[in-house]
Amino acid sequence: MVWYTARRLHQALAGRVLVRSDFRVPRLATVDLSGDVVTEAVSRGKHLLVRTGNGMTVHTHLRMDGSWRVRPAAERVRESHLIRLVLANDEWRAIGYRLGVVELLPTAEEQRATGHLGPDLLGADWDCAEAVRRLSGEPDRPIGEALLDQRNLAGIGNLYKAEVLFLRGIDPWRTVGSVPDLAAVAELARRLLDANKERIGQVTTGNWRHGEETWVYGRRGLPCRRCGTAIRAEGQDERITFWCPSCQPS
Repeated sequence: MVWYTARRLHQALAGRVLVRSDFRVPRLATVDLSGDVVTEAVSRGKHLLVRTGNGMTVHTHLRMDGSWRVRPAAERVRESHLIRLVLANDEWRAIGYRLGVVELLPTAEEQRATGHLGPDLLGADWDCAEAVRRLSGEPDRPIGEALLDQRNLAGIGNLYKAEVLFLRGIDPWRTVGSVPDLAAVAELARRLLDANKERIGQVTTGNWRHGEETWVYGRRGLPCRRCGTAIRAEGQDERITFWCPSCQPS
């Protein structure tokens, strides 16, 4: 989703002069990027970076509820208190709703925002060995928590965490140190994200029919697609984890 959003922003903004910028967060309310040229929009894990020719980066993060919408500049847009940022050129208007993070920083200092991240599952810097090294740094940590820690590998979300662990037959509360092949787990996560990166929907079963897109995620109480056992769901590190107790034995 974030990779796809970055591509949409890049297609609409890159190489064009900004004619309007509207930061609707108090600390940036007086900033005006009009006249600057957007050079590129990229993703780094779950972070979005819009870079300009004057050496500045607009850094945003969707968190749980945020989104970017790209609309033709001539199209009338209904005002909303949920809008946090608008970037527009003569052709397109990019509107950020409910953005969890909005900041402006020198491009040379982007590390302040993203330097803590592990290898990007969809980035040119993907390094499976480094991801395994980072995961292995806390061998007693539940694997379900470790996979969501963006310091270990950047980009995986709760849906992919649940689906990867199901497909590998791993209980979410199993410790990292007891998982026999962390590299296979990391590479499966990368493949699932890569397969879905160019579309909005997320499908791990290969079936696009409504209600059949995932193996366990969002299916609490429903029968496992493999064995028929009821899917369970419990809180884990402030997120809800879904798993099959038969296919993913403790």
